[in-house]
Amino acid sequence: MKLCDFPRVSLGLFPTPIQKLNNISRELRVNVWVKRDDLTGIGLGGNKVRKLEYLLADAKAKGAEVVFTTGGAQSNHAMLTAACALKLGMTPILILKKRGVTARQGNQLLEHLMGVDVRFMDTEDYADIYAEMDRVGQALGRPYYKIPCGGSNALGSLGYVECAREIGGQGMHFDHLICAEGSGGTMAGLALGAKLYLPGTRVHGMMVDTDPFDQITPRLMREAAELLGEDIEIGPEDYILRDMCGPGYAISSPEGTAAVQMMAKLEGLFLDPVYTGKAFAGLIALAREGAFRPDDSVLFVHTGGAGGLFAVEM
Repeated sequence: MKLCDFPRVSLGLFPTPIQKLNNISRELRVNVWVKRDDLTGIGLGGNKVRKLEYLLADAKAKGAEVVFTTGGAQSNHAMLTAACALKLGMTPILILKKRGVTARQGNQLLEHLMGVDVRFMDTEDYADIYAEMDRVGQALGRPYYKIPCGGSNALGSLGYVECAREIGGQGMHFDHLICAEGSGGTMAGLALGAKLYLPGTRVHGMMVDTDPFDQITPRLMREAAELLGEDIEIGPEDYILRDMCGPGYAISSPEGTAAVQMMAKLEGLFLDPVYTGKAFAGLIALAREGAFRPDDSVLFVHTGGAGGLFAVEM
């Protein structure tokens, strides 16, 4: 089945622009560009909209009226799932880990403004949360659909296979492509998409959590390739992973905070301390370590997350 054959609902504004970061390019002595997936057009923007176009199309096709998802208390994915589900006339219920800032700040404030049913579970095991979704869904007696944390399954990953195809059609070649990796689907989609549509582009995943992404990334790539009917080998040469988690998931790191400040001061763009700030810190580190040639073009995928700025101390 070809990528264009998969059902999608129209939620985002695509293609998102690619812009040159002239001041940062001078600072880092390499050509740095940004893919503005913070401008996807719903909520405060962000990468999850691409995944949700596929996931919510599947939910609609299966007759779901209620959509469940999960994440940490300040999950950008959860907030955007709620916004997109409401836009499509569906009822979102968020069952979140009691992990991070649960007060009415950041994404919790946005969910309050949307009138979303938000519930917390004091557990570290997502299996507990998925079981609770089934319990609540069955008690409601309405057709429901479960979206995994981050929308990171094979179907959701197709959103970033499509993003790579989109980048390939925007008229530039990039030697390196860099993104945050927090649940795996965005990175896996970009790495598979680069293999299919961006020859010569190396994809770097900046890991902002402690999950085993060396296993998660290739598994999601293979599963997404299988959905597409692509009989291709997936190996460690197809992606590069770097640990940028720092003190822990959803905890600011000194390098991440410095990266957020650099982007704000030099380019007037805002990153967040949990995902994009740490990912951009990884790009800065690579540049200062000499990993890029002066004439390389480096594309940073800005996956959004501005709501997190208003919930985490920096």
